[in-house]
Parts: sequence; C-alpha cells; structure tokens
Amino acid sequence: MAQQSPDPPPFDPAEPSTPIAYPIKTLQDLESRAYFKSFHYPFNRATVALQPALLPDRRRMLVCHDMAGGYLDDKWVQGGSNPDAYALWHWYLIDVFVYFSHDLVTLPPPCWTNAAHRHGVKVLGTFIVEGGGKAVCDTLLSTKDSAQMYAERLTELAVALGFDGWLMNMEISLDSQQIPYLKEFVSHLTQSMHYKLPGSLVIWYDSVTVDGALNWQNELNEENKPFFDICDGIYVNYSWNEDTPRRSATVAGERKYDVYMGIDVFGRGTYGGGGWHTNVALDVLKRENVSAAIFAPGWVYEHEQETDFQTAQNSWWNLVKKSWEIVRSYPKQLPIYSNFDQGHGYHVSIDGVQISNASWNNLSCQDFQPILEVTDASTSDSIQAHLDFKDVFNGGGSIVLKGNLDETCYTEIRLFQGEILLGDSPLLFMYFLKSTRDSRLGLLFEFLSSTNKRKLLYASSSEKRFSNDFSEVIETSPRAFPGISPDWFIYEGTVRMNGYKLTSINIVCYRSSPISNIPKHESGPVRDNNMLPPDPSEYFAVLGNFALRSSDEQRDLPPYDSWLVESQFIKWTPGPEGTQTLDIKIIWKLKDDSSDTVFDHYNVYVVKVAEKGENRHGGLPNVPEYLGVAHVEAFYVSNLAVPSSTSSLKFIIQVCGVDGSSQKLEDSPFLYLEVEGSYSNFGAGRKLVCRI
Repeated sequence: MAQQSPDPPPFDPAEPSTPIAYPIKTLQDLESRAYFKSFHYPFNRATVALQPALLPDRRRMLVCHDMAGGYLDDKWVQGGSNPDAYALWHWYLIDVFVYFSHDLVTLPPPCWTNAAHRHGVKVLGTFIVEGGGKAVCDTLLSTKDSAQMYAERLTELAVALGFDGWLMNMEISLDSQQIPYLKEFVSHLTQSMHYKLPGSLVIWYDSVTVDGALNWQNELNEENKPFFDICDGIYVNYSWNEDTPRRSATVAGERKYDVYMGIDVFGRGTYGGGGWHTNVALDVLKRENVSAAIFAPGWVYEHEQETDFQTAQNSWWNLVKKSWEIVRSYPKQLPIYSNFDQGHGYHVSIDGVQISNASWNNLSCQDFQPILEVTDASTSDSIQAHLDFKDVFNGGGSIVLKGNLDETCYTEIRLFQGEILLGDSPLLFMYFLKSTRDSRLGLLFEFLSSTNKRKLLYASSSEKRFSNDFSEVIETSPRAFPGISPDWFIYEGTVRMNGYKLTSINIVCYRSSPISNIPKHESGPVRDNNMLPPDPSEYFAVLGNFALRSSDEQRDLPPYDSWLVESQFIKWTPGPEGTQTLDIKIIWKLKDDSSDTVFDHYNVYVVKVAEKGENRHGGLPNVPEYLGVAHVEAFYVSNLAVPSSTSSLKFIIQVCGVDGSSQKLEDSPFLYLEVEGSYSNFGAGRKLVCRI
C-alpha cells in the first residue's frame, strides 16, 4: 500500500515563509493585535496612496469581490504563477471596491488596494458575523467599552494596511439588548475611521434589523435606517423590485447616493437575473438615480463563457458601461506612466528585453488601465485595440492595434480620460512603439479651459492632411534609444498649455502618406522584422508604454550608497553533491529618513558569484537572475538553489520610479552574502557588505 505523505504543518503566521495575505478569524486575534506580530504583516501594507476625498455627489458604483471564497491567486503578496488569474481592469466604472470573504475580518490583499488606489478607487475590507457566531456577538456586544475597543482595532488595521474602511455584515439574529451596543460599534467605527483616515467609509449591509431580527429588507426603511444614519451608506440586499429603489431614495432624502442597491451577478434572487442581464437592474437604478452594488463580478471568470475570459470580461463590463453611462476620470495628477500591464503575464520584460520566461500574476503590478474606446473612425474599417501579453516592452502587457485602414483615413481611440490642471512648466511625453512599414501612431491631447477647447495631435510632419480635424498638428519623429531592444522606437514631445485642463489622451492610428513612405533615417519603424503586411491597407502597431511628466520633475534615483540593505532570517538547507537552498528576508531603506521620495516598485535580482575558475551552474558567469518584484522595502527569497560552485551571492535591488524610470543594475543597492555552509536554524540579521 502506498504510504500517504504527512499533512503539512498548520499555518504559523509568526514563522518566516513566502508572504501571503490572510484574514483574521477570531475575536481573540483581533483584540490581541496578533496580526501585527505576524511575519507577513510588513509585506501586506499597500503602498499606493489614495488622496483623501469624499465620494462624488452622484450615483456611484460599488463592486463587491466574491471570488470563490477569496484569498486565491491574489494571496501571494510577492506574486503568484498563474498567468490567467482573476483580475479587474475596468476601474474607470468603479467608485468603491470591497474585498469579501466569509471570515470574521477580511483584510484586502495589498495587490487589490494598490491596483484600485492607482485608479482612484476606495477599498474596503469586510467584517462579517454569520450563523454560528452567537459567541462572537456575546463578546463583541457585551458592553459599550467592548464595542468601542473592537471598532478601534478595525480602524487600526485599515490605517496600518492602507485601505479605506469597512463593509459591516451582521447576518445573525441578536438579542434586543445587544442593539444599542451594535449601534455603538458601527458609530464608533465610523467616527474613528473618519478621524484617523479622512475620506474613509463604513457601509452597513442590509441584514439584521433594529429590533435584532435577521430579516433582509431589500430596501432602506425604518427597520434598517438607524444603522444607515450612523455610517456612510447602506448596501441593500438583492431581492428588491422595480419600486424599491424609488422608495429607498425617498427615505434617504439628501443621502440617496449613499444607498447602494445590490445586484448579484450570479442571479440569486436578484432583480433582472444578473449575468448578461445585469444591465436590466442597472437601468432601473440609473432611472431612479441611486447607487449600485454589484456582487460577485467574478461570475464572468467562474462561469463557463462562450469566449475566453479577456473577451468575456470586456464584453460584460462594456454592457455595464453602456447602461450606467458614468466614466470616472483618471489620471488626476502627474507623473503619468503606464506599460498597460494588467497584473499577470507569461513573461516579464524590461525595455523590450525579456528578463524572465516564467508565468506570473501580481495585481500590484497593474498600471493605469486604458479605456480603448473608439471615439472617432473616419472609415468603416476601424482599428481594433486590445491588450496583448506576448509582445511586451515593459512588464507583462502592451496594446496591439490592428485592422484595415486606408491611407486617407484615421481611427481615434481613447487611451485615458484625465483631469489634470496644467501650470507654467511644459509637459514632456514619451512612448515606445513598434509597427509595420507604413502604420503610424500619433497621440492626441485634448485640453479644456473656461473659454476654449483645443485638440493637439502629435504625429509625423507629413500629416498636415489632418489639420482641419485638430487645433494643431505637431511633428514628432521616431528615434532609436541606446540600450533598448532594436525593434522598439521612442517618440517624444513637449506640451505647453498653461491654464488648461488635460481631459483626454487618445491614440490616433493612421498610415503614412505615399510621399513619406521613405523614412528620414534608417532607424525608423520600417525596420520591423517580418511584419510587412500583404494587404496595402493592413494596419499593425504595438504600443509598449506611455509616460507624461512635468519638465521640472526630478527623475534621478538615489545611488546605491544612499541605501542601507540588511538581511534577516537566513536559513541554509543542504542538498545533494554540495548544493544548498537558501531562505532569506532582505530589507532596505534610504539612509536619509527625512526623504519623502516615493518609489513605484523594486525589481530583485541575484548574482550567483562562482568560485574562481568555476561556472558549473550554467550560463554566463555573474549574470543577474530575476527573482521577482517588491512593492514594500522587503523581499523574501524562498528555496533559492545555490550550486556547489557558488562562493557568494549578490542580491540587487533595482529601484523603479513612479514615472517609469528604473535604475541601472550597476547603480542599484545590493547585498553581498558569503556562502559559508549550512545553517540549521534561522540566522540573525546580516548587514550590507559594500563590495562591488
């Protein structure tokens, strides 16, 4: 009989291991602040800040993540290995995102908070008590002091981890004498959140009523309004009918936008049936001018569709967009950078060169997501734009544009719908492109002032034929860039529009005029390999990234000697024939603690330095090996294979700016670690050894 492998040891959050996101399951752990003693806590802090602001004074879209119980591919804080992991990227339709599970305290994985904040979306965790939770309620709601204490624990977690508030879901019957303490719990949580984090939210779920009965009202009424009155909104249960949104709005009065009518995409008792009919419910809510709470949009991922997930997801959210008709504006501040990464991919590239062929997922890597909506096509044969995960310039994604286009026509596609007030300093933009011989791509910037609207097209000088359609056509030409893959070419330009607001950034696809088919210099996009189109009207281009910044912004990244790099929890495990594996936590920080510089992320590499004359671990000697990406100033290396011929390890931390800049590896902070043999236990910290 085959011997069964032993069960893995129970999860011990205090022990070093690959960092994960996880919920808090007991009141005891919440009260004792056990989470802050966890090895995983420092890795779970979101690093993309959200500007404090109230929600807009209009109907809003709340989206409640309910993806197969939560904490799946997204629990791997430093990234997982599933290139098809679930993700959202239609953030321009969303105002509030709730991460949901059925555990007592659901803490959003930092990847969701980072991705949402980057797009201006608030993120809430969930506090839930369901059937079987009587003991929890008896403790939580025993006194006014206990209610306040647990509320303050939740506030502390939200502030420390960088998310924006809580969804309160009390789906359990309560004794009537507990209701005053429940109201104290909700009220104190709302007040403490607002005090500690301006712009934060606490939203009540329509479940237990003011008399303690578990009785979903499916509307805002006198049974649940006392809870609505002491927090920032109510998430109404799903089984409402066509008349209840109007009644709820009447009860809410001036706060009607704080009423979020629930829609279950799985269709469980929901108005309209959910799924591909979610728009039926949205149409009613739009008509009655109240907010929506979409529950479990992961249905598109979990439920078998007729197309692949990318296509189905875009189609479903386009259905939502067509019904809801509200598109949020982002970005709203400079600098702007996007490599169009969705947070998953089949490999990783930097500057057009592949540095890892491993599949991956990490929503913290998701950059500004493009809208990709055709706004003006001067021909019926419009260009199709979609995200691509194979032909990549930076990260794991790019935009592919292809179709048929006559040389006298163009197609205009919305990239971003922004809202940035411009000052005296000119703006500098840059993008990397590869294309077929006569396929061209320009950028259209739309500006608005109190008295005027202007549309500036940056394209090649020969495109004056489009001048009647735009306020001005400004020349920009491609050039090769040292150190970049020769397939990609850089386009740059300067924008001067003092006092105007930048409202839109669009792609303009066109084909060069016959007179301009011969390039000005050999290193133009006509050199692209093996992509000459058989059809003279065929169009093909790949947009690798886009950056826009003020000319007076500082771009220099601190040199390696500005950093302090240390190691912790070193563990060597011996293997066969003198090999070893290494587990190690690497931490770093600027020596100048007063610096307020914000960095986007850090790429982590290792160089396995061979003993003199030895190179038995294959490949070129001393070549950096990509290990992963960090969004906090720490990275945990697990089970790193160290060949017997290795004398030392050099860990390199490549600093990357919010404007898309990245430090040269030779200028990056690093940690040297001598290979000294096997360690049976976790070692003490080891400080930076400055050797190059």
